[in-house]
Amino acid sequence: MTATPRKIIHCDCDCFYASIEMRDNPAYAGKPLAVGGSPERRGVVATCNYEARRFGIHSAMPMATALRHCPHLTVVFPRMERYREASRAVHRIFRDYTALIEPLSLDEAYLDVTEATACQGSATLIAEEIRRRVREEVGITISAGIAPNKFIAKVASDWNKPDGQYVVTPAQIDAFVRALPVKKIFGVGKVTAGRLNSMGVHTCEDLRAYDSTQLTEHFGSFGERLYRLCRGIDERPVNTERIRKSLSVENTYATDLPDLAACLERLPELHEQLEARLAHVTHDYRVSKKYMKLKFKDFVSTTIEMMSDDTQLADYISLCGDAFARGNRPVRLLGLGVKLEPLLPKANSSDHAHPRKRQLPLRLD
Repeated sequence: MTATPRKIIHCDCDCFYASIEMRDNPAYAGKPLAVGGSPERRGVVATCNYEARRFGIHSAMPMATALRHCPHLTVVFPRMERYREASRAVHRIFRDYTALIEPLSLDEAYLDVTEATACQGSATLIAEEIRRRVREEVGITISAGIAPNKFIAKVASDWNKPDGQYVVTPAQIDAFVRALPVKKIFGVGKVTAGRLNSMGVHTCEDLRAYDSTQLTEHFGSFGERLYRLCRGIDERPVNTERIRKSLSVENTYATDLPDLAACLERLPELHEQLEARLAHVTHDYRVSKKYMKLKFKDFVSTTIEMMSDDTQLADYISLCGDAFARGNRPVRLLGLGVKLEPLLPKANSSDHAHPRKRQLPLRLD
């Protein structure tokens, strides 16, 4: 008996932070706008509107570079609570159609509407109604992709941006995926795309010339995923309980930190920020590792980690010294983080055999 195809909607707000700023201040509408950090303090673009994108500005670009591209660019500092408020409003709309929601970020989520009864059970009509309500009730626009699986829905949501939607039916999957550039496959970054291109692979159709064994030889365990996705196969369910694997804080400094002593002086402040974030999470986790990231003045990064079940500052001081020794030159960015593991619902008897092992109760936003 053939299983009923899922109905997945991938919803993605259009230039989310910038949209909120334009909504709250109509004077920004129609003008190039970027939300992010100060160019004097090595800030980067968090997001920008479509007017700014016409100048080649994009997320993660240094704000100073963005201003060189567009000298009349309006720069706005992020107002995270305002964005979280809008995100909550959007998610309240989602919940009117399904309880199967997998948030990916403040402005992006998967919805499984396979069993939904609203809009006659039509995923296309549900997406249209969600988009209309977000426009009317939240004051921003959102785009949607509708497909039988998460991979195709996510790709499709980008097809008719902004304020649009695109549907890929089960019968259209093969033709849709064949023509996709391999860089559209989730997990294929610049390095992997370059390796694939060197093999003569530019589209998913090209990739289908390789069998699973060959792709595994070239790309390890990711090869099996490539084999399936280039054929439009993605059986991942919409996961309503996402597990957080890490948590970190970092800061890019307006002036390079010249030596190790200067780096160590900054650690207590970062450590305090990390502890504050850990105190505000909502599910129970334990710390399994701690790690330290440094980015040197030449943009070369290094990360060093250690097994640990706590967040003692002394260990970060030691990690910082080891990481700095790898470059031994001025530092532009410092980052502190932890790797997390979810706690079991019930205490394991082996825990009582190791009383000195401390499990930190953490709560995830």
